[in-house]
Amino acid sequence: MTFGISRSARWVAGGVLVASVAAITPASAAAAPTVACTSAKAGLAAKLKKDITAALANRKGTVAVGVHDRSTNTTCTLRASTAYDSASVVKVTVLAALLWDAKKTNRLLTTRETQLATAMITKSDNAATSTLWKQLGMTKIKGFLTAAKMTQTKPGANGYWGLTQITVTDEQKLMKLITAKNTVLSDNARAYLTKLMSKVVSSQRWGTPYGVPSGVSVAVKNGWLQRATHGWRVHSVGTFKGGGHDYSITVLTHGNSTMNYGITTIQGVAKAVHKDLAAS
Repeated sequence: MTFGISRSARWVAGGVLVASVAAITPASAAAAPTVACTSAKAGLAAKLKKDITAALANRKGTVAVGVHDRSTNTTCTLRASTAYDSASVVKVTVLAALLWDAKKTNRLLTTRETQLATAMITKSDNAATSTLWKQLGMTKIKGFLTAAKMTQTKPGANGYWGLTQITVTDEQKLMKLITAKNTVLSDNARAYLTKLMSKVVSSQRWGTPYGVPSGVSVAVKNGWLQRATHGWRVHSVGTFKGGGHDYSITVLTHGNSTMNYGITTIQGVAKAVHKDLAAS
């Protein structure tokens, strides 16, 4: 399984059925989803809608976007409920589930768990992820998803955590849990998740952090996976704080010809979001 170790990594799942996508006919093309934004700050929603739409113009593939800024009560969505193979962004969910489960018995992570968690998030280590996924098991993973109200997330079967089905809606729920006080994750757990996501190795810091203003903190996790259908899945989730803003960005993509093509698509969206929020 190679769900995000190197840019040359590729994996095609044997025996996994992937729903086919009907070709868009001219009659249905007009019904293609559009970016929707709302904001408490005058003019910001319209600006974001225009600039995210422009960033995605002429980009191939299927792209889903989620943006939420607490400071201006701003939200943008595109294909918020479309499901994607998670690739390595599910690793944030795995760690959150581990921390949620530990909290129930008021225990700290073991030294071994800490080592595995660090490798999983900062280096996107697959073996560490498989170990923690197996340790947790489906009951605990699904228990966390229920507690987090991540009802659209479907864990991958038979140990294939990278084939977990995720949506922008649920990834944005997870980002909110990490960045604001709640009853699902303790303050220490949230700080730990943010700390590891802020220490991702430099070669994996592409995606949603692109174009972030100076002085704004960054926590990120990316995922990439190539399969026989829908080409490359390339995803990025990130949280950002500073400059008067406290926001998260999720961009999920598939149907990319190469990994770098997907990265470029994500970074076009991210650049527009950072720029518009910084100017607001």
